[in-house]
Amino acid sequence: MDLQTQISRPHAEAAAEDFVSYARSHREVVYAWLRRCFAASDPVLHAPELRREFARLKQEYEREALAGTFLEDFVRHLHEAALHEPWAYFSLRAAVGDWHFYRIHLETLVAEQIAVPEYLKFLERLSDAAIDVERVLEVDFGPFNRGFPRLREPRSIGQGVLFLNRQLAGRMFHEQEEGERKLIHFLTVHAIDGRQLLLERSFPNAQALRVALRRAMNEVSKLSDLTPWESFADRLRGLGIAPGWGDCARRVLETMSLLMDILEAPSAEALEAFLARIPMISRLLILSPHGYFGQDNVLGLPDTGGQVVYILDQVRALEWEMRHRLAQQGVSVEPKILIVTRLIPEARGTTCNQRLEKVAGTENSWILRVPFHKPDGQIVPDWISRFEIWPYLERFAADVEQAALGELGGRPDLVIGNYSDGNLVASLLSSRLGVTQCNIAHALEKTKYANSDLRWREFEPHYHFSCQYTADLIAMNAADFIITSTRQEIAGAADSIGQYGAYRVFTMPGLYRVVNGIDQFDPKFNVVSPGANAGVYFSYLDRERRLTSLHPEIQALIYGPATPGQSRGEFASREKPLLFTMARFDRIKNLTGMVRWFAESQRLRSVANLLVIGGYIDPTASTDHEEREQIRLMHELMDKYELDSRTRWLGARLDKNLAGELYRYVADSRGAFVQPALFEAFGLTIIEAMASGVPTFATCYGGPLEIIQHGKSGFHIDPNDGAAAADVIAEFFEHCAAEPAYWQQLSKASLDRVEARYTWKRYAEQMMTLSRIYGFWKFVSNIEREESGRYLQMFYQLQFRPLAAAMARN
Repeated sequence: MDLQTQISRPHAEAAAEDFVSYARSHREVVYAWLRRCFAASDPVLHAPELRREFARLKQEYEREALAGTFLEDFVRHLHEAALHEPWAYFSLRAAVGDWHFYRIHLETLVAEQIAVPEYLKFLERLSDAAIDVERVLEVDFGPFNRGFPRLREPRSIGQGVLFLNRQLAGRMFHEQEEGERKLIHFLTVHAIDGRQLLLERSFPNAQALRVALRRAMNEVSKLSDLTPWESFADRLRGLGIAPGWGDCARRVLETMSLLMDILEAPSAEALEAFLARIPMISRLLILSPHGYFGQDNVLGLPDTGGQVVYILDQVRALEWEMRHRLAQQGVSVEPKILIVTRLIPEARGTTCNQRLEKVAGTENSWILRVPFHKPDGQIVPDWISRFEIWPYLERFAADVEQAALGELGGRPDLVIGNYSDGNLVASLLSSRLGVTQCNIAHALEKTKYANSDLRWREFEPHYHFSCQYTADLIAMNAADFIITSTRQEIAGAADSIGQYGAYRVFTMPGLYRVVNGIDQFDPKFNVVSPGANAGVYFSYLDRERRLTSLHPEIQALIYGPATPGQSRGEFASREKPLLFTMARFDRIKNLTGMVRWFAESQRLRSVANLLVIGGYIDPTASTDHEEREQIRLMHELMDKYELDSRTRWLGARLDKNLAGELYRYVADSRGAFVQPALFEAFGLTIIEAMASGVPTFATCYGGPLEIIQHGKSGFHIDPNDGAAAADVIAEFFEHCAAEPAYWQQLSKASLDRVEARYTWKRYAEQMMTLSRIYGFWKFVSNIEREESGRYLQMFYQLQFRPLAAAMARN
């Protein structure tokens, strides 16, 4: 029986007893492993280090002697070890969201299971012996979720809306009269833009509503299917029926039949089908405060990358879906979407100093920019790093509320936050306006920086994680629903805990400890994967749509003479296929790591040329300290390994059409795309490359683990093992040279994968369904969890505001 099975027993103490028993009966091997751990240079070790030490121990013993033992299984499930002789404390992740904590004494080898706070206190003492651990604030959101529906099966994580709808539908209609009363009340008060929809008057009970529906359906059934609503609306108005049931007789009958089914025999499936037809969303507010949010000349600027692309493509898809759904339901309302970001007077040649900008490719979607203000009321003129903006967000939220309500002409139907800052602002606005809130993290910094919680004081001068992680906790727990691009973000994988999993249990020594921060089994989590803009990123085989007029410009960019300040390196051989990578020059994106792998692999250098697009060539052109460091490192690597004849580095800002055709140009050369990030929450460039038909290699940490089917539609690489990653890429090019059909096989599988799973049309349909269902349950039940709301308010006032104020003073 393995450890996971044991810890899944009704009494988890059984696993602790087994560990105690094993430690007593195998003292020598347990002692030897512990000594190895204590000898490590860091007092806090993570899973890779712990497994590495055990692997070395196996080499000392006969491998078979330790293979399959309880200790091997125990080590395999360990997440972290905190070590200070004679005590070793362990956190163990038996399964998704299933955490257990142990300690063992080095001298006595006595092991015991401990509670979460005890483990965190030990970490705090390790971090700073002067901390009075008994006087540290302890944060626990667990009690507020007792009695609330919760997933049980790990495989259901990310499908929260299905679970929630079943659970709450069952509860609501358990007492049939009460459930029917709530449903009728919802239908009676439902309106858009001040226009009454569905029911024009209140019905005293379900029987009265049934009578009216039967009469209405009898009238409509006499008409041809495509008879427009307007031609028979007056006949139904006398029965208390308002617009919103459909645009034609057939659709009106279908919608009314769904409601009759619910009143006759309520079920979650019937309710979901009915809600999918209800016009509920016409005004949408999307928040993305940081960076240079614009449509042109912004990508690659500090803090400006995939999130901007994601939101603009998202908005185009959502507007089309909203418009389509409203028209289908016979509601003549003009939908409107506002993307609210920060106005930056010193806009560096972008449109970020314009208050209002229409989103290209839409009819009524706009970027609304609201400035940051200093305490004295002056507008902040320059760009501010996403790590520095926390003192401005409370005033920003108040200003956004006033500006957005004016532009929308009323309250939004849904507020969507993006990244940590946008999600915090969304929480503030949602609370004040009483509207449904959706959060999209894009990337949570906590999983990017090792021990950034324990070492928060060390990181504080540059990153201010004290504010960011506090904001994350508030926004995650305040949101009505959370969208992730992959299940990995929530649940992680066998050897990683996922972005949200990292917020379950942690401590920031001397500030607060979190014993229950976010529950991955909460039904607010839903996986809704984005796509690539199909008008820009399409197959290289689609010759009619190819932008061949751009090829001379692309050839000059790749093969032309290097231009000081714009490019570096000139390929000595143009015959080799292109290995292409493109990203911001952040440490986490690991472009310099990729260059190092390439430089140190003679095998890879012999079969491909490396094309890198990112950052600036001149480090002084960047205002971001991390980017400047990466640019300098890039120059050092190119100098050290003499890469100028094998690598082309472009510090270019490509517009979308040029970028799309560049992917296809790489495909023409039978090249490949590589995304070498240390961690990637999703990876839009991966989708763009695959949608263009370019075989893709991507990090095994994060979303790419789900996007790519290893060996079929691409390859996973470990960014922590550059030599192995280089060999995987080199082997691919060697295989393609020997068997040209292999490249085409991978290319076609990439195209098929994107078409099946990652399109914006699919995204918009899912997003609107979620918005309706969560909005409905927020209205008819206590899904907003009033008690946790008050707890969050207190946490915001007593924790976040002082931290943000301290930042402002410094």
